[in-house]
Amino acid sequence: MRRLGTRLLGQWARLLLGQRARLRWVHLILGGALFMPYWLVGTVVMGPLSGGQSMFSASLLTQFGAYGIGLPLAALTSLFPLTRPMSVAAARALCGIAPGRLADGPARGRDARARTTGWFTLHLGLGALVSGATLALPPFAVSLMALPFSAALRESEVASFWGLDRPWAPWALFPAGLLMLVALAAVAAGTGAFLARLAPRLLGPSRADRLAAAERRAAELAVRNRLARELHDSVGHALSAVTLQASAARRVLDGGRDQDREFVREALEAIEETTRRTVGELDSVLGLLRRDEEDAADGEADGEFEGPGLGSLDALLKGAGRGVALTVTGTLDRVPDAVSREAYRIVQEGLTNAARYAGGERVSARIALEDEELEITMENPLPARAPVARPDGGRGLRGIAERARLLGGTAEAGASDGVWRLAVRLPVGGDR
Repeated sequence: MRRLGTRLLGQWARLLLGQRARLRWVHLILGGALFMPYWLVGTVVMGPLSGGQSMFSASLLTQFGAYGIGLPLAALTSLFPLTRPMSVAAARALCGIAPGRLADGPARGRDARARTTGWFTLHLGLGALVSGATLALPPFAVSLMALPFSAALRESEVASFWGLDRPWAPWALFPAGLLMLVALAAVAAGTGAFLARLAPRLLGPSRADRLAAAERRAAELAVRNRLARELHDSVGHALSAVTLQASAARRVLDGGRDQDREFVREALEAIEETTRRTVGELDSVLGLLRRDEEDAADGEADGEFEGPGLGSLDALLKGAGRGVALTVTGTLDRVPDAVSREAYRIVQEGLTNAARYAGGERVSARIALEDEELEITMENPLPARAPVARPDGGRGLRGIAERARLLGGTAEAGASDGVWRLAVRLPVGGDR
């Protein structure tokens, strides 16, 4: 029984004076401190009614009048944009509320501003009352508790006011003072818990906030998908091209013919060029990934990431080896930069698929700019032996389709009559 009583006492002590209760008490005192300027303005208005007395010594009616004047002023100033971010920061730090339950940024819309006003006014109003009680009640309660131990206090005007002419009377006020302190802690804990429960409702995200958050997530997801495609295409192509060139060079060396040393030298140069170019592209992409999400989204929107375009096809084909025949029709300089970069990646992925699945067959590529449309066609004979498919089916053709769709174009790929064919059409438009 004693152990149960000790446990209950400890639970009540943590509830009233635990870390969470203390932080919420501090949150209320902060609200009271913020309310002080508004209360001082109210004292100016209530000054003529105080009879020339200081507001701190005026009647409670006059002081509460100043309090009532300060509340509308606090509600009016809560319309400033910084009110909600500061209120949210204080509630997260001191009220123990999960970050995801509160909104970020200034209030948007009439409903959000009204709820912010309600929170700010309630926080300052309740904080002022709890702060006033925190300042006034403990000294008074401690004085009552000290009466049995201090003759000077028992002979003071306070003691005579309470009629402490009997010896047992000071001891009767000792538990009264203790109860006052417990009541103050209980009121502070209850008020803090009330505000903490109310905070998600008044400071939580509104419809406009949820819409803005969804738009930010969509933009961030688009950036991540773009960077993932860039990594997949550049690194995947580089690994496939290097593997192809290294394998061909190894077979030539195994043959032991000196006249083929020139081919080996070209293969090694292609490997060097491919890896150097890919490292540069990889640095560019990883540089964006190291930024925080907002900066990465802004950088994508402003076009800060500049990948290679159709002007870099020669280096791309050199790394792919001698088994690629390219035909270009039209002036590719007219192709806009955005379309040029996506077309480069599409050709790169087409060559990667051919290197991985064509079994060394010759690849023919055709890039034609006709009217306002860029056409990319890549063909290669299917090998006699079916290639080993990847377990997940790969993401190359899916990435090509996504790139074409984002530009308003089309992409088709498939086998017909023993030939694998990739056909992509991208609108160019009239503007560069």
